Amino acid sequence: MRSANLTGVRPRGVFPPPVPGVSHSIANATHSVPSDRPPPTFSDLNRFGAPLLSDAVTEYVLYGGKGGVGKTTCTAATGLKLARAGRETLVVSTDPAHSLADSFEQDVRTEPTEITENLFATEVDPERGVERYRQLFAALSEELREVGIRLDPEDVDSLFAAGAAPGSDEVAALDAFVEYVDSDRFEYVIFDTAPTGHTLRLLDLPSVVSETIETAMGVRGQVRRMADSARSMVFGPAAYAMGRSGEDGDEFEAVKTRMERVRELLRDPSCTEFRVVLIPKAMAIAETDRLLDSLADFSVPADSLVVNRVLDDIDESCDRCRRQRDTHERRVAEVEERFPDFDLTTIPAIEGEVHGLDALEAVADRLAL
Repeated sequence: MRSANLTGVRPRGVFPPPVPGVSHSIANATHSVPSDRPPPTFSDLNRFGAPLLSDAVTEYVLYGGKGGVGKTTCTAATGLKLARAGRETLVVSTDPAHSLADSFEQDVRTEPTEITENLFATEVDPERGVERYRQLFAALSEELREVGIRLDPEDVDSLFAAGAAPGSDEVAALDAFVEYVDSDRFEYVIFDTAPTGHTLRLLDLPSVVSETIETAMGVRGQVRRMADSARSMVFGPAAYAMGRSGEDGDEFEAVKTRMERVRELLRDPSCTEFRVVLIPKAMAIAETDRLLDSLADFSVPADSLVVNRVLDDIDESCDRCRRQRDTHERRVAEVEERFPDFDLTTIPAIEGEVHGLDALEAVADRLAL
Protein backbone atom coordinates (compact mmCIF):
# COMPACT_ATOMS: atom_id res chain seq x y z
CA MET A 1 0.00 0.00 0.00
CA ARG A 2 2.53 2.57 -1.11
CA SER A 3 2.02 5.88 -2.79
CA ALA A 4 4.40 7.39 -5.30
CA ASN A 5 5.31 10.49 -3.30
CA LEU A 6 5.24 9.85 0.41
CA THR A 7 6.84 12.15 2.92
CA GLY A 8 9.12 10.21 5.27
CA VAL A 9 9.22 7.04 3.16
CA ARG A 10 12.39 5.90 1.49
CA PRO A 11 11.95 3.41 -1.39
CA ARG A 12 13.62 0.11 -0.69
CA GLY A 13 17.35 0.18 -1.40
CA VAL A 14 17.36 3.94 -2.15
CA PHE A 15 19.37 6.24 0.07
CA PRO A 16 19.33 10.02 0.13
CA PRO A 17 22.07 11.74 -1.85
CA PRO A 18 24.87 13.28 0.19
CA VAL A 19 24.57 16.95 0.95
CA PRO A 20 27.89 18.82 0.71
CA GLY A 21 29.13 19.80 4.13
CA VAL A 22 26.27 18.07 5.93
CA SER A 23 26.57 14.72 7.69
CA HIS A 24 23.96 12.02 7.05
CA SER A 25 21.26 12.60 9.66
CA ILE A 26 17.68 11.81 10.47
CA ALA A 27 16.72 15.17 9.08
CA ASN A 28 17.85 13.90 5.68
CA ALA A 29 16.05 10.57 6.06
CA THR A 30 13.42 11.27 3.43
CA HIS A 31 13.93 10.91 -0.26
CA SER A 32 11.56 11.24 -3.22
CA VAL A 33 12.18 9.66 -6.57
CA PRO A 34 12.22 12.36 -9.26
CA SER A 35 9.73 12.04 -12.10
CA ASP A 36 9.16 13.86 -15.38
CA ARG A 37 5.44 14.00 -14.72
CA PRO A 38 3.30 14.63 -11.65
CA PRO A 39 2.92 11.42 -9.63
CA PRO A 40 -0.49 9.74 -9.61
CA THR A 41 -2.63 10.42 -6.57
CA PHE A 42 -3.85 7.75 -4.20
CA SER A 43 -7.42 8.29 -5.35
CA ASP A 44 -6.40 7.26 -8.89
CA LEU A 45 -4.27 4.19 -8.21
CA ASN A 46 -4.16 1.25 -5.87
CA ARG A 47 -1.00 0.10 -4.10
CA PHE A 48 0.31 -1.55 -7.26
CA GLY A 49 -0.26 1.40 -9.59
CA ALA A 50 -3.39 -0.08 -11.13
CA PRO A 51 -6.68 1.84 -11.40
CA LEU A 52 -8.94 1.43 -8.41
CA LEU A 53 -11.99 -0.69 -9.17
CA SER A 54 -15.35 -0.47 -7.47
CA ASP A 55 -15.30 -4.22 -6.80
CA ALA A 56 -11.71 -4.31 -5.54
CA VAL A 57 -11.05 -6.70 -2.66
CA THR A 58 -10.54 -5.47 0.88
CA GLU A 59 -6.92 -4.76 1.73
CA TYR A 60 -5.42 -5.52 5.14
CA VAL A 61 -2.57 -3.82 6.97
CA LEU A 62 -1.26 -5.26 10.24
CA TYR A 63 0.96 -3.19 12.51
CA GLY A 64 3.13 -5.21 14.85
CA GLY A 65 6.22 -4.96 17.01
CA LYS A 66 7.47 -4.77 20.56
CA GLY A 67 5.10 -3.46 23.20
CA GLY A 68 5.10 0.28 23.78
CA VAL A 69 6.63 1.37 20.46
CA GLY A 70 3.55 3.16 19.11
CA LYS A 71 1.68 0.51 17.10
CA THR A 72 -1.71 1.89 18.08
CA THR A 73 -0.72 5.41 17.07
CA CYS A 74 0.50 4.21 13.66
CA THR A 75 -2.63 2.11 13.17
CA ALA A 76 -4.97 4.97 14.04
CA ALA A 77 -3.01 7.47 11.93
CA THR A 78 -3.00 5.16 8.89
CA GLY A 79 -6.75 4.66 9.21
CA LEU A 80 -7.23 8.42 9.43
CA LYS A 81 -5.08 9.06 6.37
CA LEU A 82 -6.99 6.49 4.31
CA ALA A 83 -10.31 7.94 5.46
CA ARG A 84 -9.19 11.45 4.51
CA ALA A 85 -8.37 10.05 1.05
CA GLY A 86 -11.97 8.86 0.72
CA ARG A 87 -11.36 5.19 1.51
CA GLU A 88 -13.92 3.42 3.72
CA THR A 89 -11.64 2.17 6.49
CA LEU A 90 -11.98 0.10 9.65
CA VAL A 91 -9.33 0.13 12.39
CA VAL A 92 -9.35 -2.98 14.58
CA SER A 93 -7.54 -3.34 17.92
CA THR A 94 -6.64 -6.95 18.72
CA ASP A 95 -4.31 -5.94 21.54
CA PRO A 96 -5.74 -7.09 24.92
CA ALA A 97 -4.62 -3.72 26.34
CA HIS A 98 -6.88 -1.69 24.07
CA SER A 99 -5.92 1.95 23.56
CA LEU A 100 -7.67 2.92 20.34
CA ALA A 101 -10.24 4.87 22.31
CA ASP A 102 -7.42 6.89 23.86
CA SER A 103 -5.83 7.53 20.46
CA PHE A 104 -9.08 8.79 18.94
CA GLU A 105 -10.31 10.35 22.19
CA GLN A 106 -13.66 8.70 21.53
CA ASP A 107 -15.50 5.69 22.88
CA VAL A 108 -14.80 2.61 20.77
CA ARG A 109 -17.14 -0.37 21.04
CA THR A 110 -16.92 -4.00 20.02
CA GLU A 111 -19.02 -3.17 16.96
CA PRO A 112 -17.60 -0.77 14.34
CA THR A 113 -17.86 2.73 15.80
CA GLU A 114 -17.84 5.76 13.54
CA ILE A 115 -14.91 8.04 14.35
CA THR A 116 -15.16 10.50 11.47
CA GLU A 117 -16.21 10.40 7.82
CA ASN A 118 -15.09 7.08 6.21
CA LEU A 119 -13.38 5.95 9.41
CA PHE A 120 -14.64 3.33 11.87
CA ALA A 121 -12.95 1.57 14.78
CA THR A 122 -13.58 -1.47 16.92
CA GLU A 123 -11.92 -3.15 19.89
CA VAL A 124 -12.10 -6.94 19.91
CA ASP A 125 -13.90 -8.63 22.79
CA PRO A 126 -11.90 -11.79 23.66
CA GLU A 127 -14.86 -13.66 25.18
CA ARG A 128 -17.07 -13.09 22.15
CA GLY A 129 -14.52 -14.57 19.77
CA VAL A 130 -13.75 -17.53 21.97
CA GLU A 131 -17.42 -18.42 22.45
CA ARG A 132 -17.98 -19.01 18.74
CA TYR A 133 -15.36 -21.74 18.68
CA ARG A 134 -16.28 -23.20 22.03
CA GLN A 135 -19.80 -23.80 20.67
CA LEU A 136 -18.37 -26.17 18.06
CA PHE A 137 -16.91 -28.38 20.75
CA ALA A 138 -20.14 -28.20 22.69
CA ALA A 139 -21.91 -29.51 19.56
CA LEU A 140 -19.38 -32.36 19.37
CA SER A 141 -20.12 -33.13 23.01
CA GLU A 142 -23.81 -33.50 22.14
CA GLU A 143 -23.01 -36.05 19.46
CA LEU A 144 -20.79 -37.98 21.85
CA ARG A 145 -23.65 -38.07 24.31
CA GLU A 146 -25.81 -39.80 21.65
CA VAL A 147 -23.49 -42.81 21.77
CA GLY A 148 -23.19 -42.85 25.55
CA ILE A 149 -20.04 -40.74 26.00
CA ARG A 150 -20.79 -37.90 28.35
CA LEU A 151 -18.62 -34.79 28.68
CA ASP A 152 -19.17 -32.20 31.38
CA PRO A 153 -18.97 -28.51 30.40
CA GLU A 154 -15.56 -28.40 32.08
CA ASP A 155 -14.38 -31.24 29.84
CA VAL A 156 -15.53 -29.35 26.74
CA ASP A 157 -13.64 -26.26 27.89
CA SER A 158 -10.50 -28.32 28.53
CA LEU A 159 -10.74 -29.95 25.11
CA PHE A 160 -11.15 -26.56 23.45
CA ALA A 161 -8.35 -24.86 25.37
CA ALA A 162 -5.89 -27.71 24.85
CA GLY A 163 -6.42 -28.14 21.15
CA ALA A 164 -7.73 -24.98 19.60
CA ALA A 165 -6.34 -21.91 21.24
CA PRO A 166 -3.01 -20.80 22.68
CA GLY A 167 -4.99 -18.02 24.37
CA SER A 168 -8.33 -16.30 24.22
CA ASP A 169 -6.78 -13.06 22.98
CA GLU A 170 -5.40 -14.72 19.85
CA VAL A 171 -8.65 -16.60 19.17
CA ALA A 172 -10.60 -13.36 19.43
CA ALA A 173 -8.15 -11.57 17.12
CA LEU A 174 -8.40 -14.33 14.56
CA ASP A 175 -12.18 -14.29 14.80
CA ALA A 176 -12.11 -10.54 14.08
CA PHE A 177 -9.95 -11.15 11.03
CA VAL A 178 -12.32 -13.87 9.83
CA GLU A 179 -15.31 -11.61 10.39
CA TYR A 180 -14.03 -9.01 7.94
CA VAL A 181 -12.38 -11.35 5.42
CA ASP A 182 -15.49 -11.82 3.32
CA SER A 183 -17.16 -8.53 4.18
CA ASP A 184 -17.22 -5.94 1.44
CA ARG A 185 -18.24 -3.13 3.76
CA PHE A 186 -14.73 -1.68 4.09
CA GLU A 187 -12.04 -1.06 1.50
CA TYR A 188 -9.28 -1.24 4.09
CA VAL A 189 -9.01 -2.96 7.46
CA ILE A 190 -6.05 -1.86 9.60
CA PHE A 191 -5.13 -4.11 12.54
CA ASP A 192 -3.43 -2.96 15.72
CA THR A 193 -1.90 -6.23 16.86
CA ALA A 194 -0.71 -7.28 20.30
CA PRO A 195 3.01 -7.31 21.19
CA THR A 196 5.28 -9.66 19.28
CA GLY A 197 4.69 -12.91 21.20
CA HIS A 198 0.91 -12.67 20.90
CA THR A 199 1.17 -11.77 17.23
CA LEU A 200 3.33 -14.80 16.39
CA ARG A 201 0.82 -17.09 18.11
CA LEU A 202 -1.94 -15.37 16.14
CA LEU A 203 -0.16 -16.07 12.85
CA ASP A 204 0.19 -19.73 13.76
CA LEU A 205 -3.41 -20.03 14.95
CA PRO A 206 -5.13 -20.67 11.57
CA SER A 207 -3.03 -23.81 11.16
CA VAL A 208 -3.60 -24.89 14.77
CA VAL A 209 -7.36 -24.36 14.60
CA SER A 210 -7.60 -26.00 11.18
CA GLU A 211 -5.74 -29.11 12.37
CA THR A 212 -7.82 -29.28 15.55
CA ILE A 213 -11.06 -28.94 13.62
CA GLU A 214 -9.92 -31.67 11.23
CA THR A 215 -9.22 -33.97 14.20
CA ALA A 216 -12.61 -33.13 15.72
CA MET A 217 -14.28 -33.89 12.38
CA GLY A 218 -12.58 -37.30 12.35
CA VAL A 219 -13.82 -38.04 15.87
CA ARG A 220 -17.29 -36.85 14.92
CA GLY A 221 -17.28 -39.08 11.85
CA GLN A 222 -16.53 -42.14 13.99
CA VAL A 223 -19.21 -41.13 16.49
CA ARG A 224 -21.78 -40.71 13.74
CA ARG A 225 -20.98 -44.09 12.26
CA MET A 226 -21.44 -45.65 15.69
CA ALA A 227 -24.75 -43.81 16.15
CA ASP A 228 -25.96 -44.81 12.66
CA SER A 229 -25.07 -48.43 13.34
CA ALA A 230 -26.97 -48.38 16.65
CA ARG A 231 -30.04 -46.80 15.04
CA SER A 232 -29.96 -49.32 12.24
CA MET A 233 -29.90 -52.20 14.70
CA VAL A 234 -32.89 -50.79 16.61
CA PHE A 235 -35.04 -49.27 13.87
CA GLY A 236 -33.93 -51.07 10.74
CA PRO A 237 -34.39 -49.24 7.39
CA ALA A 238 -36.46 -46.54 9.12
CA ALA A 239 -33.27 -45.28 10.78
CA TYR A 240 -32.13 -43.66 7.52
CA ALA A 241 -35.23 -41.45 7.45
CA MET A 242 -34.70 -40.21 10.99
CA GLY A 243 -31.65 -38.05 10.39
CA ARG A 244 -29.64 -36.57 13.24
CA SER A 245 -30.85 -34.13 15.83
CA GLY A 246 -29.59 -30.60 15.27
CA GLU A 247 -27.97 -31.34 11.91
CA ASP A 248 -28.54 -28.13 9.95
CA GLY A 249 -25.20 -27.65 8.25
CA ASP A 250 -21.57 -28.55 8.75
CA GLU A 251 -20.18 -25.86 11.03
CA PHE A 252 -16.90 -27.70 11.47
CA GLU A 253 -16.27 -27.77 7.74
CA ALA A 254 -17.25 -24.10 7.47
CA VAL A 255 -14.78 -23.08 10.19
CA LYS A 256 -12.03 -25.20 8.64
CA THR A 257 -12.64 -23.51 5.28
CA ARG A 258 -12.53 -20.07 6.89
CA MET A 259 -9.26 -20.87 8.65
CA GLU A 260 -7.71 -22.00 5.39
CA ARG A 261 -8.87 -18.79 3.74
CA VAL A 262 -7.40 -16.64 6.53
CA ARG A 263 -4.13 -18.52 6.27
CA GLU A 264 -4.02 -17.81 2.53
CA LEU A 265 -4.92 -14.13 2.96
CA LEU A 266 -2.24 -13.57 5.61
CA ARG A 267 0.29 -14.77 3.05
CA ASP A 268 -1.13 -12.93 0.05
CA PRO A 269 0.92 -9.80 -0.78
CA SER A 270 -1.79 -8.57 -3.16
CA CYS A 271 -4.10 -7.76 -0.24
CA THR A 272 -2.09 -8.05 2.99
CA GLU A 273 0.87 -6.15 4.35
CA PHE A 274 2.57 -6.41 7.74
CA ARG A 275 4.35 -3.27 8.96
CA VAL A 276 6.77 -3.50 11.87
CA VAL A 277 6.99 -0.55 14.27
CA LEU A 278 10.09 0.04 16.39
CA ILE A 279 11.86 2.80 18.26
CA PRO A 280 15.55 3.78 17.91
CA LYS A 281 16.78 1.52 20.71
CA ALA A 282 18.98 -1.58 20.55
CA MET A 283 16.43 -3.94 22.14
CA ALA A 284 13.66 -2.83 19.78
CA ILE A 285 15.93 -3.36 16.76
CA ALA A 286 16.90 -6.83 17.97
CA GLU A 287 13.26 -7.80 18.50
CA THR A 288 12.40 -6.45 15.05
CA ASP A 289 15.04 -8.73 13.58
CA ARG A 290 13.50 -11.75 15.28
CA LEU A 291 9.98 -10.73 14.28
CA LEU A 292 10.94 -10.32 10.63
CA ASP A 293 12.57 -13.77 10.66
CA SER A 294 9.36 -15.24 12.08
CA LEU A 295 7.19 -13.42 9.54
CA ALA A 296 9.38 -14.85 6.78
CA ASP A 297 8.95 -18.33 8.27
CA PHE A 298 5.16 -17.83 8.15
CA SER A 299 5.43 -16.40 4.60
CA VAL A 300 3.65 -13.24 5.76
CA PRO A 301 4.43 -10.29 3.45
CA ALA A 302 6.38 -7.63 5.32
CA ASP A 303 8.44 -4.99 3.59
CA SER A 304 7.91 -1.83 5.65
CA LEU A 305 9.48 -0.58 8.87
CA VAL A 306 8.35 2.43 10.89
CA VAL A 307 10.92 3.91 13.28
CA ASN A 308 8.89 5.92 15.75
CA ARG A 309 9.86 8.64 18.26
CA VAL A 310 13.02 9.70 16.49
CA LEU A 311 14.53 12.78 18.09
CA ASP A 312 15.14 15.36 15.40
CA ASP A 313 14.30 18.98 16.16
CA ILE A 314 16.19 19.78 19.35
CA ASP A 315 17.60 22.66 21.33
CA GLU A 316 21.20 22.71 20.11
CA SER A 317 22.30 24.30 23.37
CA CYS A 318 21.23 21.14 25.25
CA ASP A 319 24.16 18.70 25.48
CA ARG A 320 21.97 15.80 26.57
CA CYS A 321 19.55 16.45 23.71
CA ARG A 322 22.39 16.47 21.16
CA ARG A 323 23.76 13.18 22.52
CA GLN A 324 20.36 11.54 22.37
CA ARG A 325 19.77 12.82 18.83
CA ASP A 326 23.17 11.45 17.78
CA THR A 327 22.26 8.09 19.32
CA HIS A 328 18.99 8.04 17.39
CA GLU A 329 20.84 8.86 14.17
CA ARG A 330 23.15 5.90 14.74
CA ARG A 331 20.20 3.61 15.49
CA VAL A 332 18.36 4.68 12.34
CA ALA A 333 21.54 4.09 10.34
CA GLU A 334 21.79 0.65 11.95
CA VAL A 335 18.22 -0.12 10.90
CA GLU A 336 19.05 0.92 7.33
CA GLU A 337 22.13 -1.30 7.34
CA ARG A 338 20.47 -4.36 8.88
CA PHE A 339 17.28 -4.18 6.80
CA PRO A 340 18.31 -2.72 3.43
CA ASP A 341 15.43 -4.37 1.55
CA PHE A 342 12.68 -2.73 3.61
CA ASP A 343 10.91 0.56 3.06
CA LEU A 344 11.78 2.80 5.98
CA THR A 345 9.61 5.52 7.49
CA THR A 346 10.78 7.72 10.36
CA ILE A 347 8.37 9.51 12.66
CA PRO A 348 9.79 12.30 14.80
CA ALA A 349 9.35 12.32 18.54
CA ILE A 350 6.24 14.27 19.53
CA GLU A 351 6.03 15.94 22.90
CA GLY A 352 3.20 14.54 24.99
CA GLU A 353 0.68 11.83 24.12
CA VAL A 354 -0.57 11.44 20.54
CA HIS A 355 -4.28 11.65 21.31
CA GLY A 356 -7.04 13.09 19.14
CA LEU A 357 -7.44 13.53 15.40
CA ASP A 358 -5.31 16.66 15.20
CA ALA A 359 -2.33 14.94 16.80
CA LEU A 360 -2.82 11.84 14.63
CA GLU A 361 -2.80 14.01 11.50
CA ALA A 362 0.84 14.92 12.18
CA VAL A 363 1.77 11.23 12.28
CA ALA A 364 -0.45 10.40 9.30
CA ASP A 365 1.48 12.87 7.16
CA ARG A 366 4.56 10.66 7.55
CA LEU A 367 2.93 7.29 6.90
CA ALA A 368 2.39 5.46 3.66
CA LEU A 369 -1.06 4.71 2.29
